[in-house]
Amino acid sequence: MHKAEIINPMAHNHSSRPRLSPSSYEEDIQQVLAPRLAHFAAVARHEHVTRAAHELGVPQSTLSRAMVRLEEDLGVALFARRGRTVALTPAGRTFLTTVDRALAEVERAADSVRADADPATGKVAFGFLHTMGSETVPGLLRAFRVDHPRVRFQLVQNYGEAMIERLRAGDLDLCLTSPVPDAPDLVARRLDEQRLRLVVPDDHRLATRKRVRLAEAADEAFVTLEPGYGLRRITDDLCAEAGFKPRVAFEGEEAETLRGLVAAGLGVALLPPPAVARPGVRELTVTAPRAVREIGLAWLDGHPDTPPVAAFKRFLLSRRGHLLPE
Repeated sequence: MHKAEIINPMAHNHSSRPRLSPSSYEEDIQQVLAPRLAHFAAVARHEHVTRAAHELGVPQSTLSRAMVRLEEDLGVALFARRGRTVALTPAGRTFLTTVDRALAEVERAADSVRADADPATGKVAFGFLHTMGSETVPGLLRAFRVDHPRVRFQLVQNYGEAMIERLRAGDLDLCLTSPVPDAPDLVARRLDEQRLRLVVPDDHRLATRKRVRLAEAADEAFVTLEPGYGLRRITDDLCAEAGFKPRVAFEGEEAETLRGLVAAGLGVALLPPPAVARPGVRELTVTAPRAVREIGLAWLDGHPDTPPVAAFKRFLLSRRGHLLPE
């Protein structure tokens, strides 16, 4: 009775086939090892090279060479061979357990990305400014889902610069932001503009007015968003255009918090209209300079859209000039 021959991969002449090197491990895994894992699992499952080759749709000789090269790359004998029949060595059984888990994880990942790209039920990662979260974005999503009821959304609220960073990192597909970005790696489209109001306490000297020039608030303490927020940059620019630098008393991260500070008599603020009127403040129209902020849609240039992302992008662009509630 013949004993099954265990092939020692180290005995092969593989001077032209270096083993996996730590210095280029990720490249070796992707280019050398990864494509052979499914082949290895099929041979291990059938314990027969010809039947595994038939299942995989590859020539038997190609599969045999691939298994030998896999052993050479690993420096370990995975199979005991008798002709085209094979049996796993102890090292092969250990390797198969991990390979099965890895292939199952890859299949789950493939299912996930296919699901995200499905035209009817896929996912859109959508970012928007905090000030658009209470009214504008819910209205947009409601209107979009009339024709796309099962599309899923991952919603991210943040300030403009942080959203642009996440867009570049691939965390977002689209974002509504202000100011409209101008960068070579981004595509941006102006969709609408939003009037800003000077918000003052209801007992303020200007509270009885409906309209005001921004220069009339030059001596006031301002409450503003922190540096890095688009609205902070717009506030600074408008005040400079009105001939003064705002004296900032408080900085915050959210517009409604600033309204609360104004209501408490801690300063005045330039803010977009609220979704719901807040007691304790008056919202004054600024006649000069023209106090608006542009709202734009941005995405990464050259980044391919999945069908649900493309549909939502078309929808948003179709709302140009009518994005914001009246």
